[in-house]
Amino acid sequence: MAGVERSGRGAKEQYVKSHLRIAVLALLTTSLAAVALAQQTGETTYKAKCAMCHGADGTGNTVMGKNMKLRSFKSPEDIKATDAELFKQTKDGVGRMQGYASKLTDAQIQDVVAYIRTLQK
Repeated sequence: MAGVERSGRGAKEQYVKSHLRIAVLALLTTSLAAVALAQQTGETTYKAKCAMCHGADGTGNTVMGKNMKLRSFKSPEDIKATDAELFKQTKDGVGRMQGYASKLTDAQIQDVVAYIRTLQK
């Protein structure tokens, strides 16, 4: 009887481990999909609201960017800036740039910041 009990316990452990692996894979897949979706959403918002001044590549090499003397998102200052700092600048505005607090949700601004980080690579 002890052998039957032991093999039943082993089967149960294998069952739990198998389901745990599936749960971890599902969580990982969902997390990666959420990041990809945020980048896609951030890219769409960036192109609609930011690219006219900051440029499609984030260098500020546009007529408006040059007139406003924008620095590139690839500048050491912007690379060192925290996500919170970039979020605040986008939300409240900085220099001659208007704030987007009334035009974008916090989630949209966070997605734009995530997209800006992809431009810095």
